[in-house]
Amino acid sequence: MATQLRLLLLALVLAYSLVFGPGSALAAQTKAHRARAIRFRVQRPDWLKIPHLAKPAPLGPQLVNYAKRFIGVPYVWGGSTPRGFDCSGLVRYVYQRFGFDLPHSSYADFNLGRRVSSRWALEPGDLVFFSGLGHVGMYVGQGKFIHAPHTGTSVQVSRLSDFGSYVGARRLVTR
Repeated sequence: MATQLRLLLLALVLAYSLVFGPGSALAAQTKAHRARAIRFRVQRPDWLKIPHLAKPAPLGPQLVNYAKRFIGVPYVWGGSTPRGFDCSGLVRYVYQRFGFDLPHSSYADFNLGRRVSSRWALEPGDLVFFSGLGHVGMYVGQGKFIHAPHTGTSVQVSRLSDFGSYVGARRLVTR
């Protein structure tokens, strides 16, 4: 009986993740600034005997790892595909992979999520803004961020302190 209940619960969890997971059609249509997080938390994952449910990986580091796949992709003005990115196109493409639909504008991106109080409070996945909101990148940790700088360059990781006029940061995902 207990085994049957475990299998039934597992089937329900899998069905839920297919419908509401980051790769689903429903999740892809969700706007980041309107999204309400729907989280399904198993209180006793050890009861299911499924170890990967015990501690879900934080979304910020997942975003960063996915973004790092595009290091070396050339800068293309208005680009938002792996054939070429501009700054907002890169963060839009990465966040879209995880079910967030961001605008293709660093100015519009600055209105999303929550303000991060200082550089010292940044977490991986936070959007960082420079040059009077004319440039956006994604914080990767250790004082660095990934971005598509300008024509003639490619997607790269740079130090926050080396890039110039830091304006602020926004957090779109929580732990």
